[in-house]
Amino acid sequence: MKYRRNTLLYLGFLVVLLSFPSYFLFFARFPMTRDFPWVNLLLFAFGLGLLGAGLLRVYKKPNEYRGKILGLIFSIISIVIIAFFLFFTFSFAKRLPASKGAPQVGQKAPDFTLPDKDGNPVSLSKLWGTSVASPTTGHADQWVLLIFYRGYW
Repeated sequence: MKYRRNTLLYLGFLVVLLSFPSYFLFFARFPMTRDFPWVNLLLFAFGLGLLGAGLLRVYKKPNEYRGKILGLIFSIISIVIIAFFLFFTFSFAKRLPASKGAPQVGQKAPDFTLPDKDGNPVSLSKLWGTSVASPTTGHADQWVLLIFYRGYW
């Protein structure tokens, strides 16, 4: 009896194998997929679905398809790859060192100059002198709110 090739097992394992490096080589470049790797999670789910369908095919029709042992090996390796990816992206990579030199809340920030949206330089010291007198108190309040977005670049 000639067995048919179970391409779902091979295709599912290939999708899982390619999903792992695709995050680091391609999807980590874009903020939409770098901050939360939703595309890679979908690819992993698709690969596991193909592996599961291949395993069902093998165990439901053992006379037509072979690959019980190879399918289990592919599935275990795929689960290990996915677990390593999840650990690396959600746990290990988030352990960034604390910035000891960063200003704390309420502390005066050091003077710096950055370009605005038009490319003109704006310094923090210039912003301190541009407040308008408050109509309720009569004196000028000089507040500057700095917002820093933490990134992974």
